Amino acid sequence: MSNKLIELACIIDDDDIYINLIKRVIETKKLCENLIVFKNGKQSIDYFQALLENLDRDKIPDIILIDLNMPIMDGWEFIEQFTKIKNKFNKLITLYIVSSSINPADIDRAKSLNSIEGYLVKPIVINKLERIFNKSA
Repeated sequence: MSNKLIELACIIDDDDIYINLIKRVIETKKLCENLIVFKNGKQSIDYFQALLENLDRDKIPDIILIDLNMPIMDGWEFIEQFTKIKNKFNKLITLYIVSSSINPADIDRAKSLNSIEGYLVKPIVINKLERIFNKSA
């Protein structure tokens, strides 16, 4: 287990209850220094594209937790867009899917993508969350 703390984590999810819960867990367990939240894939991909134009390394997250089912741009669309630009950041950004979907097709699709580190089913277990943050630090 690493003692290094993740500097910036990113949550992409439209579920306010989940966001409030996960924020509280992350704060209580001190899993990262800063957290950014987006309500859908479009908001987040716009953020990452703007970062490429004005590369501020402090604003590039170390870890992204993304939901699949969201309005405007879902998780799959985000992953497709993000995978095209990910290497331009010259930083390891770990991507986890956090979804309520237990559909084997979603899980298999996630496993088939090299850009996805893992697939977590909601509700997320605190110990699992701690493990992925410690692994990514």
